[in-house]
Amino acid sequence: MADEGKREELSAFLSTGIYRLGTANDVVFIDPPRVLNCGYTRFRVSASAYYERPFSLGSGQTQRKDASPILNSKGRKRKRKEYVLNERERAAEERHQDGRLFLLKAHQLFLGATELLHCLSNLKRDNLLDMKYEKAPFAKEEEFSFVDLGNLWQAPFYEISLHFLTPKTEYINEVVTGLENGGGSVQIFNNLVTNSSNDDMKAEFLGNWYILPKQSCFYMSDLEQIHNLIPASCDQGFNLILIDPPWENKSVQRKLVYPTLPNRYFLSIPIKQLIHSEGALVALWVTNREKLRMFVEKELFPVWGVTHVASVYWLKVSEDGNLISELDLFHHKPYELLLLGYCHAKGPSSVDEGVFKSLPDNQVIISIPGAHSRKPPIGKLLLNYSPGPRPVKCLELFARELVAGWTSWGNEPLLFQDSRYFLR
Repeated sequence: MADEGKREELSAFLSTGIYRLGTANDVVFIDPPRVLNCGYTRFRVSASAYYERPFSLGSGQTQRKDASPILNSKGRKRKRKEYVLNERERAAEERHQDGRLFLLKAHQLFLGATELLHCLSNLKRDNLLDMKYEKAPFAKEEEFSFVDLGNLWQAPFYEISLHFLTPKTEYINEVVTGLENGGGSVQIFNNLVTNSSNDDMKAEFLGNWYILPKQSCFYMSDLEQIHNLIPASCDQGFNLILIDPPWENKSVQRKLVYPTLPNRYFLSIPIKQLIHSEGALVALWVTNREKLRMFVEKELFPVWGVTHVASVYWLKVSEDGNLISELDLFHHKPYELLLLGYCHAKGPSSVDEGVFKSLPDNQVIISIPGAHSRKPPIGKLLLNYSPGPRPVKCLELFARELVAGWTSWGNEPLLFQDSRYFLR
């Protein structure tokens, strides 16, 4: 019976990309390309393109110990002075120790799922035996920067348009009617672009082609225009809001991965005006920096009216099943945190009135990471905890890809919709 259950779980994983570990289902392994592909009909997210990020720290590398002997200027060996943690670093270490047992237990459960580990080596490769999949047409290897174009001072004076396919194939008439404005071209900046059909859409912008999943929409702008997302009435607001802010980070700034913003900018996000009248579940990605955690707990969540109720760990592994770096490294830990909180239109005190579901704390999501700072698509795991009516209205802020059934806002929500990341 146990083997039969494992086979059923593995079969479900191959179709959904979600594999639940342990009896409490508090540990989950996900394969992001499979999860995302549930929102596409004719196109498929390329696994080899998604997992193209090289690992800087392998599981076999060892950390240099602080007490190891080094040579001084005269050639004599001396011991490195033991580093004394300051108050903020001690607080960060305490948080790490609090979560360490959950992470170790989750990783052991993961390593015990031999049938799942057997699949891992194939996750980063596209299924070449399935000949119906080929590289998406018109795909280019170079990427286009929406951020650079949107920052041009001339941009607000032009109608820079996204062009959808003209009716040349049997499915295109059905697809184009999915556009709410009924046209073949739409303004790409400061405009809500919607695919309300149950089919994928393909559109061209400055020589590049982009794939839009079914029942998705996006609004591409800078932070000053985010207020345009506020619904006409609170009954039309969002029940689930996922946020991945571009926190200030020296590594990101040094590598020029994406532009970052100072923390004070995020205080202006109108969370209370975006949520549904019955409240919303707010999920915020944060790094392991103690200064940032203190900012979120003491300033950001109170200003947003969010009450923190649970945390989720994202544990990163390589294709051999090992952690991408040592668990106890002081910097570059192999996990990130998702802070979950409830927000009610009436204020934080309303959270305790039984309107909101109880959220399990210290859940662990395991996956192989993709491109730098690209988070796994965990929306499906949060839907059941979102308050308000069904279907859940979902919003992602600072998005860099589209998800079926979601509204995505940011200054580059089409980044990973480029056809180079897809197969057909």
